[in-house]
Amino acid sequence: MPASVGDLLGSDDFVGRHIGPRAEELRLMLDVIGVDNVSALIDETVPTSIRLNQPLGLAGPRTETDVLAELRSLADQNRDMVSLIGQGYYGTITPPVIRRNVLENPAWYTAYTPYQPEISQGRLEALLNFQTMVSNLTGLEIANASMLDEATAAAEAMMIAHRLGRTTADRFFVHVDTHPQTIAVLATRAEPIGIELVIGEVDRLMEDGYFGALLSYPTSTGSVQDWTETIGAVHAHGAQVVVATDLLACVLLRSPGALGADIAIGSAQRFGVPMGYGGPHAGFIAVRQSASRALPGRLVGVSTDTAGRPALRLALQTREQHIRREKATSNICTAQVLLANIAGLYAAWHGPDGLRRIAERVHAYTTTLAEQLRAHGLRVGHDTWFDTLLITDVEAAAMLAAAADRGINLRLVASDAVGVSFDETTTSDVVRTVAELFGVIASDPHDVSRSDLRSDTVIPEQLRRRDDILPQAAFRGYHSEHQMLRYLRRLADRDLALDRTMIPLGSCTMKLNATSEMEPISWPQFANVHPFAPDDQTVGYRTMIAQLEASLVEITGYDAVSLQPNAGSQGEFAGLLAIRAFHRSRGDAQRVVCMIPASAHGTNAASAVMAGMQVVVVRCDDSGNVDMDDLRTQIDACGDRLAAIMVTYPSTHGVFESAIVDLCAIVHDAGGQVYVDGANLNALVGLAQPGRFGADVSHLNLHKTFCIPHGGGGPGVGPIGVRAHLAPFLPGDPLAGLHQPAGPVSAARFGSAGILPIPWVYINLMGGSGLRRATEIAITSANYIARRLEPAFPVLYTGANGRVAHECIVDLRQITKDTGVTVDDVAKRLIDYGFHSPTMSFPVPGTLMIEPTESEDLRELDRFCAAMLAIRAEIDQVARGDWSIEDSPLRHAPHTAHDLIVDWSRRYSPELGGFPSGVASADKYFPPVSRIDGAYGDRNLVCTCEPLESYASNR
Repeated sequence: MPASVGDLLGSDDFVGRHIGPRAEELRLMLDVIGVDNVSALIDETVPTSIRLNQPLGLAGPRTETDVLAELRSLADQNRDMVSLIGQGYYGTITPPVIRRNVLENPAWYTAYTPYQPEISQGRLEALLNFQTMVSNLTGLEIANASMLDEATAAAEAMMIAHRLGRTTADRFFVHVDTHPQTIAVLATRAEPIGIELVIGEVDRLMEDGYFGALLSYPTSTGSVQDWTETIGAVHAHGAQVVVATDLLACVLLRSPGALGADIAIGSAQRFGVPMGYGGPHAGFIAVRQSASRALPGRLVGVSTDTAGRPALRLALQTREQHIRREKATSNICTAQVLLANIAGLYAAWHGPDGLRRIAERVHAYTTTLAEQLRAHGLRVGHDTWFDTLLITDVEAAAMLAAAADRGINLRLVASDAVGVSFDETTTSDVVRTVAELFGVIASDPHDVSRSDLRSDTVIPEQLRRRDDILPQAAFRGYHSEHQMLRYLRRLADRDLALDRTMIPLGSCTMKLNATSEMEPISWPQFANVHPFAPDDQTVGYRTMIAQLEASLVEITGYDAVSLQPNAGSQGEFAGLLAIRAFHRSRGDAQRVVCMIPASAHGTNAASAVMAGMQVVVVRCDDSGNVDMDDLRTQIDACGDRLAAIMVTYPSTHGVFESAIVDLCAIVHDAGGQVYVDGANLNALVGLAQPGRFGADVSHLNLHKTFCIPHGGGGPGVGPIGVRAHLAPFLPGDPLAGLHQPAGPVSAARFGSAGILPIPWVYINLMGGSGLRRATEIAITSANYIARRLEPAFPVLYTGANGRVAHECIVDLRQITKDTGVTVDDVAKRLIDYGFHSPTMSFPVPGTLMIEPTESEDLRELDRFCAAMLAIRAEIDQVARGDWSIEDSPLRHAPHTAHDLIVDWSRRYSPELGGFPSGVASADKYFPPVSRIDGAYGDRNLVCTCEPLESYASNR
């Protein structure tokens, strides 16, 4: 039969490339599952009560050429400006060797969070570099592996201060000259948990009754103040001091730690990470050693492996929200790892001398402009500065308009004041143009030597940095491109990412991140836009964002979407705040109880507590479903105090619960709201809409279902969709002041806007039919794996017809009881086969949760199943007594090349250890370390990058 014109256009080619199994492979998979076709499987799996009865109202599928051409036309509608707005966001130059080999390299951007450290040593070393950089520049002993942005880092610091302050006060002081977006996010975090935010000048601090204070250094409008005495006075009252700072300024200024700060926070954006209309950017937080166990989020520490080799791992309270749940002090889950890596590598590329040269140039240009303005009678608002000037007694609106006509954006501070912030990209021509805008005929800044700048009068002598910065080898050895290129390749070769292998993580959806989706994030029209640029300069960005919001509304069945939350955990928090604000608007302030099933993701409980709610846990039945009888009992017990229920759908147990519609109705009848955690939306798109089957709000993990890559643990985007009655309570504008129906949850209006082109491209390429097909194949692949593994590893939970959703949980608890083989043993043995482990012991201890996604073809699915079945055969050998568990390849896994060649003294052959059945020698991945001793690393906490060899002798 001849091809049609439509066939020749190939509009659905991308759908076929995104979805792994070919038609003939799918037929084989369906035969194993025992169904005639995909539709029959979906009918057996997804309850009819929630099924869509019509296609999604989305166009497509479309070709990559067509979609990228449309996006390019939108990008061209953004005006290319020189941004001197500052306010926490600055122009920067991503070194090309880092841009191409990290930001644009799937070996880095498709990696998962390093919870399996043996196959994550490369990205862990890069993160350790980042921590070391932050620690050294801030002058504090310990820093974590990155925060979501500067404003949320400030909020986390406020909570640390609340825990550690030697006072029972509930007031937190913020100096008035702090970035307004930071103040706004602090207010959002403070109010639900009863913290009073006091914003003012430091004379207010002389009062008693604060548990902490936040000071800016430099301040938002540019002043460099000596806070030493103020910090001492705060300490005298038993309170903690947080200093918001700038890493480039810290190159020239005494560190916050040297001033006496307890905590330092900020953003690493200007270290090579584009502004991206607000993100993603790595925030940072550093504390004194004594506060290390109060530090939230991810902390890279040094440990050793079984052979005594130095090895890196995540340390201490990593994933504390899963362990402590409603007692957690933070809900951090996604970080900004990829961006933290870029920032740390930027420091390695430039080294201390290069960073000092950049900082001094920025400061020199700023001082030059200040002197020229003062010489012509203009008023500069501060006597000290680093990179920012406050220029007062001017007609601000007219100045901004005149600057925009010359292609420059200034900051509007007040009706009679503007701000100018210089950065790494500033040139002498920019300085001259700015001077001319203020009526100054400027001399060439190149004619001004450093000695003529009199910088010692601008930055007070006592605030000049005198200590050596970044003395570690990591920042001194990679200043040529050959050195850096080889270093990046060496790090990447130590890791497993999606460019090498399937990563079958349940609840994390590690699917294809297509090249065509990734390309636009490097386009200057998206990468170089300041988040506070005027709206008339960002028409293309905002059009793309509005279209993405509309697509997500159609996909989810909600009425409105906010893209501001820059992580799934932030989306949870924002959704619960919307519910809280809705109840309060109706006079129901007593509705504070949030019910959460026992199977829920740990961030759910932590987010509820952050939103000022009380958590009540609802039991699950033997089939893994919410126990409806217990739900009714708990609702009756709390009465009109019920605020909401948070339920993951499909459930965290990997099944479509048939009672979800009834659950929603029961909660609504009791006056509560239904929050559906969108972590498992990859099993719903095109088949069901949470906004139509009873949910009121969901967060959507764009870094899962919609193809934003995990980046080694971040970036993420966690927008929320809501029904119409909750729409007025979506996150507010960070610059719109503190009196909004709902405050902002991140520093920029559209959160991590720089990566929103990724889901926009994905949705447009797939179209409604392609998205539905992806969901169907994800469910098919999970059921195929469940059926193949069931004889060897029992599947713990299934739905009413014996089917699983998009993931399955295999149960090793009886195996462990009978043989001593643990999930850790299986996870580490999978490394020898070249696989990342499934999710371990979540949501059920002693189990593995497997999610294959729609992007893996049958060959990769079968390779994984073969590895699991081979491991089961090794478990059987332990059960028969062929080996003890201690002498087995399971307990010794993973096997390094050094183990096999140099140091072999085991009861099985090196071939079995390193080249188990089905592993091709030509493609063999060898981990750089063997199994890591986590307890040693926690007992001997080291979180900065001295030469690793120095740690081995400490064991």
